[in-house]
Amino acid sequence: MRTRILACCLFALLIACDSNRLFEENKDLPKNEWLQGEKVSFEFRVRDLGKQYNLLCNVRNTSDYPYARLFIHYSLKDSTGTALTKDLLPVFLFDAKTGKPLGKSGIGDVYDTQLPILENHTFKFTGRYTIEFEQSMRLDTLAGISAIGFRLEEVSLPQK
Repeated sequence: MRTRILACCLFALLIACDSNRLFEENKDLPKNEWLQGEKVSFEFRVRDLGKQYNLLCNVRNTSDYPYARLFIHYSLKDSTGTALTKDLLPVFLFDAKTGKPLGKSGIGDVYDTQLPILENHTFKFTGRYTIEFEQSMRLDTLAGISAIGFRLEEVSLPQK
């Protein structure tokens, strides 16, 4: 038990040292299942228009996930609810030939994968934005997905 608490504290410390991260949140899915039509959404603010941003989707899955790939639709909306961009994110969670998990291993059979959504993106307006994710696997219940998250980070300019 003491080792687990120490590991969690170390993980929190490492995350806190991430100077590029402006927003990051992960939402757990009940029973490690993502239901068809269930949208996972995140609200964030943009304050500086002179910067470029990376938008990323975090996926946490278990080895119980029955497929190699996962398809996720996303929609980025401004404060009025107008969709600015939407697309399909295909991602391999497991190697198609070997079945080996491709995400970073956490505790036990849990794996984390980070998907780039938009890289070096510039926003036209400051304010509140919402991003929504929805699974597109055409299954009523998608087992083995335990959390979906979103990360907004500032793009670092190269040092001269």
